[in-house]
Amino acid sequence: MIEDLSQAARVRTASVVELASELIRCPSRAGIDDYRPVLTVLEDWLAARALPHRRLHDAAGALVGLLVEIPGGRPGAWWTLDACVDTAPYGDEGAWSFPPDSGDIVDGWLRGRGAADSKLAAAMFCHIAADLAPRAAGLRGGLAVLLDVDEHTGGFGGARAYLADPQATRPDGVMIGYPGMDEVVVGGRGLWRAAIAVHAPSGHSGSSKTVIGAISRAAYLVRLLDAVELPGADDSSHFPLPPKLSVTAFHGGQGFSVTPGRVDINVDIRTTPAFDAHVAETLVRKAVAELDAELPAPVPTEVIPVAAWPPFRLAEDEQPAAALLGAATGEGLTVRAKTAGPSNIGNLLAGEGIAATAGFGVPYEGLHGIDERAHLAGLPVVYAVYRRAVLGLLRG
Repeated sequence: MIEDLSQAARVRTASVVELASELIRCPSRAGIDDYRPVLTVLEDWLAARALPHRRLHDAAGALVGLLVEIPGGRPGAWWTLDACVDTAPYGDEGAWSFPPDSGDIVDGWLRGRGAADSKLAAAMFCHIAADLAPRAAGLRGGLAVLLDVDEHTGGFGGARAYLADPQATRPDGVMIGYPGMDEVVVGGRGLWRAAIAVHAPSGHSGSSKTVIGAISRAAYLVRLLDAVELPGADDSSHFPLPPKLSVTAFHGGQGFSVTPGRVDINVDIRTTPAFDAHVAETLVRKAVAELDAELPAPVPTEVIPVAAWPPFRLAEDEQPAAALLGAATGEGLTVRAKTAGPSNIGNLLAGEGIAATAGFGVPYEGLHGIDERAHLAGLPVVYAVYRRAVLGLLRG
């Protein structure tokens, strides 16, 4: 029987918050800040506790994360806890009511960028690794803790480096520490993204010659895409969300006197098992073909696929969802399994055939917005849930 972990979790809370606060005080905005300082904080903490860890680098040699590995003493599956330590940008710093890198605690809230997503989870997962290391000989398989950066860019460089690392043991499943205490996220819609280049002859806006310009052609294409009827939620695969199409960018032209020869459009389609990337691309190319037939131009419209991730959804009895849901119940929580609308790193893992949960953590406010903060009252039980889930998997 798994021992009562709640008291141990409460004892660890102060140390978790101390480490998380230090991480928040190291700005690590994706694509803006140097990641080495925040990763050095983690390296120093891990080294002080003799926890085995190493750096991860991408194909270009850039530092993209840390990997902690705790091998068990008996054969078995490996499981991974993952939390990113890069963050969203601050946005309008003047709109914040406290410094974005404060890392302080006010009225039970840990404040600052990354408090919710996901520096508190990173600190928590490091402590769980420290808890398990002394008893590793009695455990099956092993535990990895991935502390990745390049997540908020959408590049997922840390996760990709982990999966590509020949020294790393490939995990059977991953639990990602995104916040939110009412739900365990067991799935997410996939995506298909493309850049579309719409062409037309350019010319002077005052010319007596009438030309259908690239802006007009692009606007026609947007109307075609907006008019497409997408299917509803897919009952046959028990996937609870429908696909969604959004035109997310429209760029072209400058000034007033010239009609541009090119307009660029970005299209984002959220996919489901029944409406996958192939169907999404076929839909867009059909609309483009209609545009070129109805409003022809000397240069055909170009569709440049940018990214495609599959949707994923674990059944509640599949691991590691079952372990996390069961641990939450064991700690007295009532949570529900959720499929998320936005895509996340779980989609990348699904594409690699690795099962993942993508969210369970403390309550939060301001994620990716102003005044980001995490509510610490729930931290002891969240800590206990993850620790219970990991021990259950490793004792299997």
